[in-house]
Amino acid sequence: MNKTVLAIFSVLSTSIALADNSRAASARPQSSARSSKALLGRYPWKTSIVTTVFWIGERPTRTNPVPNRTSSWDKQWAMNYGGFDDPSPANRSNYRPAKFSPRQNPFYCALPYNDKQRTGHRPEAARVIPWFKEAYQGPAISTCKDRWVAIRKGNRTAYAQWEDAGPFRTDYWQYVFGNERPKHTLNKGAGLDVSPAVRDYLGLQPTDLTDWRFVDFSEVPRGPWSTLGKNNTFVINEQGKGVKARNNPRE
Repeated sequence: MNKTVLAIFSVLSTSIALADNSRAASARPQSSARSSKALLGRYPWKTSIVTTVFWIGERPTRTNPVPNRTSSWDKQWAMNYGGFDDPSPANRSNYRPAKFSPRQNPFYCALPYNDKQRTGHRPEAARVIPWFKEAYQGPAISTCKDRWVAIRKGNRTAYAQWEDAGPFRTDYWQYVFGNERPKHTLNKGAGLDVSPAVRDYLGLQPTDLTDWRFVDFSEVPRGPWSTLGKNNTFVINEQGKGVKARNNPRE
């Protein structure tokens, strides 16, 4: 094989390698885009949902006949939270009640589904809840409680943890996990309750429209929702790191 043939072979090999690298590079962003699209497809936005404000310790009214001292998953909700989550803006500071530091995340919400029944979980729970299998910890524990939800108004998005079932219904999986729209006529067809902290962060009216969707914890950025609460995933993870550091001082 003479020098001319060797030179041609070398040029062809280099061209082929460059072409392969170019194809691989162009494929990577497309794969990432597909992953993001798949994630959104798992938890799509539910748009223009009538949203009302509720709070821990709220007394029953004509439009809200159930007192909020307890929740669907916590019979001592107000006590475990630390007290009355006063909704009055004059009595709040930094998205929390001014009189005490909550022992649970003040960014909370309610959706009209409870996966628990008197014993065990509802018959459809394992079928309709996307994360049921990965979150299951036994028949006595809800797979929905403390789940993260993104709530959007305009160009602002708050992140809250799911802490109660409502408004008005606790069996509406067709809306919460399916494609139905809220159908009832109470409170203008409300399909989401949010805490005073979410209200204040998004600048909501007592009755407003928002978009919402479930999110995995890996999608939740740090913000005012990441600092407080024994039930808060951020706080739990930080405490876990502290325990590990104490047990492994050399790491």
